[in-house]
Amino acid sequence: MSGELLEPTRRRLSDRQADTVRRLTDAAVEEVAATGFDGFTVRNVARRAGVAPATAYTYFTSKNHLIAEVFWRRLRALPPIPPTPAEPRERVIAVLREIALLVAGEPELAAACTTALLGTDPDVRELRLRIGRTIHRRLLAALDPGAERPTREQTRVLNALEFAYAGALVHAGMNYSSYAEMADRLAEVAELLF
Repeated sequence: MSGELLEPTRRRLSDRQADTVRRLTDAAVEEVAATGFDGFTVRNVARRAGVAPATAYTYFTSKNHLIAEVFWRRLRALPPIPPTPAEPRERVIAVLREIALLVAGEPELAAACTTALLGTDPDVRELRLRIGRTIHRRLLAALDPGAERPTREQTRVLNALEFAYAGALVHAGMNYSSYAEMADRLAEVAELLF
């Protein structure tokens, strides 16, 4: 990543600043695993990352903002959808599964992401929009690899898939199912749509 300027919610960063943000997001994952989201604070993350709390608050306005950034960075780090001869149904199921399992192996982080993404502060809203657009683009690329804009029928399918994902995320966040089960249920929804 050297030389690459990462763009957090509010501004572009120098390499040094990007390293600080990376340390904070890495520390956030460790902190939420250790304390759960209820015990999670930006101040404790700053201490774990070896930076002053004021520095952490320079980049993240709240714990919701920090956790939403962790999810956004993981989603953004997924590789592009590869061109395959698979049927659209299979490609869509693979994308849904990939997104659903993004934090599945880390139950405390997964629950924190669900809570954080429902936050109301402006930085979380901005990240939610970025996440939604990215999921939309990934699903469209799976549905029709060459499409820049979906057809009317594809838009209907995409809307249903996005609503299913959002509902499944909340369902898993409320501990009604695991994130692994969420991936299986999303695959069933995709099967129904196709």
